[in-house]
Amino acid sequence: MIDLNERLQIIYGVVDSKMGLDPVVLDLRGLTSELDSFFICHGTSSRHVKAVADATQEKLIEIGEKPLFVEGLNEATWVLMDCGDVGIHIFEEKTRDYYRLEDLWSHAPLMDLTALSSASDLITRQNLRI
Repeated sequence: MIDLNERLQIIYGVVDSKMGLDPVVLDLRGLTSELDSFFICHGTSSRHVKAVADATQEKLIEIGEKPLFVEGLNEATWVLMDCGDVGIHIFEEKTRDYYRLEDLWSHAPLMDLTALSSASDLITRQNLRI
């Protein structure tokens, strides 16, 4: 099993490669016993959301981190993947604007995406096919 930061780096790399928009990672450690973080992003359409979600799920399975469950793929307005310690939310933009998870969890600190970005670039260079 890989650690939280490495998993987030891989998720970020996949989302970035599929042009997922406005990614945010909320650090939930100490706020809930259920998850350590939320990874939130959106796509421009249900087709885009599905493409981002499918690629993310495929990559997680490839590295041996199959999500515990995935909901919302059929409608693809809000796809939720439960990865144990990470909840991945991939929205259509209007659905993200409506539910505003970032506001609901505004007390959660943001994790540094620049660190995830540079690490995912390193992982990509190491031929892990993100």
